[in-house]
Amino acid sequence: MDRNPSPPPPSRDEDGDEAAGGDCIGSTVYSKHWLFGVLSGLIQIVNPENPKSSSDDEEQQTELDEEMENEICRVWDMSMDEDVALFLQEFNAPDIFMGVLAKSKCPRLREICVGILGNMACFQEICVSISSDKNLGQVLLHCLYDSDPPTLLETSRLLLTCLSQTEVASVWVERIREQPAIYDSICFIMSSSTNVDLLVKVGEVVDKLFDLDEKLMLEWVRNGAVQPLDQPQEDSEEQPVFRIVPCVLEAAKQVR
Repeated sequence: MDRNPSPPPPSRDEDGDEAAGGDCIGSTVYSKHWLFGVLSGLIQIVNPENPKSSSDDEEQQTELDEEMENEICRVWDMSMDEDVALFLQEFNAPDIFMGVLAKSKCPRLREICVGILGNMACFQEICVSISSDKNLGQVLLHCLYDSDPPTLLETSRLLLTCLSQTEVASVWVERIREQPAIYDSICFIMSSSTNVDLLVKVGEVVDKLFDLDEKLMLEWVRNGAVQPLDQPQEDSEEQPVFRIVPCVLEAAKQVR
């Protein structure tokens, strides 16, 4: 299963006394206090104490402060460690990330939050917990409709991780079945994206889905194969009919 690559070495900037004491997360030298601060900052971004509605503030919501980006990226790297992932789970970090995904308009922040969840899901206990949260599951699947390629890549990576876990694979297959629009989104990505990493990962998700559920495979292959008789030919440009096989072939051309 995939994980976010190249975690940084443990920070030397942490206070020595804290690192040696109860502030450490598990057997790591990472600071609980520091992590609390970063997560609290995330909450503040999503639920500011003094919200404003000006257009300038709305534009700023799509940008991530450089210092905050550096800190949350460090959490992303740290989350590869099981002790850190379990601590994030204990601190209800998935709920915080769900709030970010539901409210934030910042593509980079959304990408990082999904990426952290993807790392956490690499550990079975946490994967089961994340998968059992129906609301979080719906929010994550909704990320497949995102227009940001990095966010789509991290979402696909997380989905592939969950689909690869026997205990929860059927839960995700059923959720995907319940949202027919996911089919259109996947077809659109494969037919229009030029991001090779994204195309490969989405292809792996589709391959895993088909391996897990033959009925779903047949439905998706047949979907869009026949234009409705009551739909005039000239209307077809307004509502493009996606067919997954040509979309897969188009993705293969880009990857090659």
